Amino acid sequence: MKALLDLVARHRSGEPVGIASICSAHPVVLDAALIHARDGGRPVLIEATSNQVNQFGGYTGMRPADFHAFVMDKADRAGLAREQVLLGGDHLGPNAWQDESAASAMAKSDVLIDEYVAAGFRKIHLDCSMSCADDPAVLADTEVAARAARLAAVAERAWKRSGGEAPVYIVGTEVPVPGGAKEELDELQVTRPEAMAATIEAHRKAFTEHGLDDAWQRVIGLVVQPGVEFDHHDVVDFKPEKARALSAAIEPFPGLVYEAHSTDYQTPEALAALVRGHFAILKVGPGVTYALRETLWALSFIEDEVVGAGERSGLRSIVLYVMRAEPNYWNKYYTDESRLMLDLQYSLSDRVRYYWAHPKIREACDVLLRNLNEIASKDELPLVLLSQYLPRQYEDVRTGRLTNSVDSIVRSGVTHVLRQYAQACVGGPEKYAWNRK
Repeated sequence: MKALLDLVARHRSGEPVGIASICSAHPVVLDAALIHARDGGRPVLIEATSNQVNQFGGYTGMRPADFHAFVMDKADRAGLAREQVLLGGDHLGPNAWQDESAASAMAKSDVLIDEYVAAGFRKIHLDCSMSCADDPAVLADTEVAARAARLAAVAERAWKRSGGEAPVYIVGTEVPVPGGAKEELDELQVTRPEAMAATIEAHRKAFTEHGLDDAWQRVIGLVVQPGVEFDHHDVVDFKPEKARALSAAIEPFPGLVYEAHSTDYQTPEALAALVRGHFAILKVGPGVTYALRETLWALSFIEDEVVGAGERSGLRSIVLYVMRAEPNYWNKYYTDESRLMLDLQYSLSDRVRYYWAHPKIREACDVLLRNLNEIASKDELPLVLLSQYLPRQYEDVRTGRLTNSVDSIVRSGVTHVLRQYAQACVGGPEKYAWNRK
């Protein structure tokens, strides 16, 4: 975690630097993030959420040790040194077990934290803000902080048992809805500075009461609401003037920065403004898988033009068929039947991301890439079709910034998003060197 601690220290010394946190388990997203880090000569922060990865496998089927091995194997293949890969756990707490009693959910959270830290995850977001089945609708700050401190104690024991670097912690309660809001949004209430200060004090006191003064020195970030979010079709953009008081309020707390969730789809200018406002850790998840879906959709349209009807993958129709047949990942989100087909494919909340590992969809992706690789092996993907369906990639191929290969083009949409974050996190495009490998 030295790279992350150094970055926080540089930020607090006055440099407008930050880091993107890639919250995804998709293999193509991870490959793109690792290669982008390798080519840029910088570390990469990758985080798993408690729903994706937990002691029961999560929706990826991976436990923390599995995810650690999965990412590190990809780093080896990408040629990125393992010490450049920072692994974190997001929303670690009772989030996945909110329908159980607090006692049961917290007992499972203890095991969750222990497995994450023992597996080598060292950036730990302690999130106990959600109510469990027998809790009041809204938990008091003191109860949230007490539960977070309990989990920090578990993390400290796991670290001392397993060895290695000491973990660093993120705390905070005002977290946007994971994966985007269900309802349409116009504007959000920015966290009040006094509420932010109360959250810090409640957690500091709870850590002290649990004998965790040393661990408190490794709390580096606080989750607040800077006024950013997205719903199915729209984005609430960051407005620096509305967060000015909140940005200033962190300055009396040395060693702390803000962590901004749901920064997906923010403009490059907004991302840079967030970093300047002390939101030095920028979380992105659906935004990168959405970019991947856009690219695969475009490639499937190219396939329609160059591959015979009987040999095509049918990727788009297969994805929609599987999603309609197995609606459990979207039916609580997409409730307007009149625009269901639009939402299934194009909603910014990107519920498609839960389906990529489905055997039928994985097979369709394999057929799509095999068909296009066969076309490319004879020559290249036709530039006229790149221009039609992937115009940004067409320009990058023409100028030599992107190779005209299927693998490079599949990653390119994700890389474009990562590049926007990288530019925002180093002080702007003029300070960002794009290695053209």
